[in-house]
Amino acid sequence: MTTTLRPVGPERLGDDGARSRRFAVCVNGRPVGAVELATDTRLGAYEGRIVSLAVDEPDRRRGRGTVAALAAEEVLRGWGCRRIEAAVPESAGAALRLATALGYTERNRTMLKQLDATPPELPDGCSVRPMGEDEYARWHVDERDRFIRSLAEHGVPYERAVAKADATYHRTLPDGVHTADTALRLLAHHGTDVGRLWLRLRDPADAQVPARVYDVEVDEQHRGRGHGRTLMLAAERECLAAGVRSLGLNVSAGNAPALRLYTSLGYRTTTRFMAKELF
Repeated sequence: MTTTLRPVGPERLGDDGARSRRFAVCVNGRPVGAVELATDTRLGAYEGRIVSLAVDEPDRRRGRGTVAALAAEEVLRGWGCRRIEAAVPESAGAALRLATALGYTERNRTMLKQLDATPPELPDGCSVRPMGEDEYARWHVDERDRFIRSLAEHGVPYERAVAKADATYHRTLPDGVHTADTALRLLAHHGTDVGRLWLRLRDPADAQVPARVYDVEVDEQHRGRGHGRTLMLAAERECLAAGVRSLGLNVSAGNAPALRLYTSLGYRTTTRFMAKELF
């Protein structure tokens, strides 16, 4: 039997150069599932995504998903993509096993915690205060530079990385320290500033999206003393004060200390973002 992808409908093209298309997964011409592919202009058009891949129940466990995923790679190669990514829910064990078997590795993951009703106490000697205008200006310069460098490390051309960073901050921090539903906080330990927190309490575009920690940073000379944990506890306190009962975050798969911290605080993995180089 031959498993192939058959286009369903026309290819969709975006103003920014993105392209996407749906395909039927067919066995000897008989539809048994569906695949949707796209290029991801967030990190440059060279990256492709498997937006969705599903095989109908009667045809599962016969290798159809494996062949469909390999065929998807060939389509994205033809589109000029050098890398492929797939977001796999933690509950989809079969999909995680398939991605691993095909050579995908985890790049980052999202995690979520349902918060207790009682705000956690901060350690003795620790205090949190809002970020001031001057403090925000200095922080924003450093934060923007770090973001641009991280994009460049993923292979994004510098000009595109700068444009991506500026667009992101325009969207997420349009009014600086006065941005609605956003907490920008400084952590002090016995009067000395040691770290910063950037927390979005609500998504203005989607009320179902949980609060999200965008950034937790501890100054290098103060690391290893539990201040990262304190900043996360401060984030929980901010959420509860605003009537928010769930908190999410995104963490790199290579950041083992952060993964240990979040797991110890009760965060659970919700989605793994798996990636593979296309040669």
